[in-house]
Amino acid sequence: MEILLSIVGGLIVLTFGAELLVRGAVRLAERFGVSPLLIGLTIVGFGTSTPELVTSVQGALAGSPGIAVGNIVGSNLFNILVILAIAAIISPMPVPKGAIGRDGTLVIVTAAIFVAVGYLWTLDRLVGVAFLAMLAGYLTFAAMQERRGGGHTLAYEKGEALAAADPGLRPDHGGTGWLVPLALALAGLVLLVVGGRFFVTGSIELARLLGISEAVIGLTVVAAGTSMPELATSAIAALRRQGDVAIGNVLGSNIYNLLGIGGVTAVISPTDIPPEIVSFDSLVMLAASAVLLAMLFTGRRLSRTEGAALLGAYLVYLWWIWPQG
Repeated sequence: MEILLSIVGGLIVLTFGAELLVRGAVRLAERFGVSPLLIGLTIVGFGTSTPELVTSVQGALAGSPGIAVGNIVGSNLFNILVILAIAAIISPMPVPKGAIGRDGTLVIVTAAIFVAVGYLWTLDRLVGVAFLAMLAGYLTFAAMQERRGGGHTLAYEKGEALAAADPGLRPDHGGTGWLVPLALALAGLVLLVVGGRFFVTGSIELARLLGISEAVIGLTVVAAGTSMPELATSAIAALRRQGDVAIGNVLGSNIYNLLGIGGVTAVISPTDIPPEIVSFDSLVMLAASAVLLAMLFTGRRLSRTEGAALLGAYLVYLWWIWPQG
């Protein structure tokens, strides 16, 4: 019972803390004259990823690479095979070919780089800095594309999805002071740290109680829990028949997860990638990314049948990695 309370309570505090942090950060950015576009691409875009970020960092600091890395890889799998599947089942989604052709390539490339790092290197500070530099480069490119009107990028759609699900996160230049936003941001940061600690501790204890690896818990329980904000925002976008926003939110999140969360985690607390994740789960993540992009390229839409197939693939994946008997 204590383990369940730690996991569920930690997740609730994580989610609430992320909400406060993003709201405060958006208002502070407004006060310092940051453009709504950059706020959307960075602060709001990162909003749904803060639970994953804190959880992976806490896992690495606790000496639990299975939780830290499993959360990153598992979140990307959950995003593709569950969140997009549910969104497609709710409402089949037409896909603008240009954005997927441009940004979808980066989704595959970042997944391939993560796989290569697992085989050839480890998540050390050098890799972390390289990941963050790649993310900064992508966000710079995305901002230039948006300003030129060259079509919406996945980073933009991710920010739009979160702002549409919670209009309070959309920049409005309301002229508020800076003390209240600063207090909100600091309170959110504290809640994120506290919630992340409870969530990670409970997850580690759950793995010990069930006698299974922390990697499996990280890939499943932790990843699904920290991905709930993405599920909510993509489902809302699907209900509103905004397929490009729903897909952009998920694929944008996958880029943020690998480059942003992987990068920050490696810089703060370098960690090894568990061998079982290197040899199987990261390859499944790469394959799932490739299959999804193939679906989007060939059909120009994600149908209910394809969504059901993705969801079925996730159930098979769960059956495969969960210890039998």
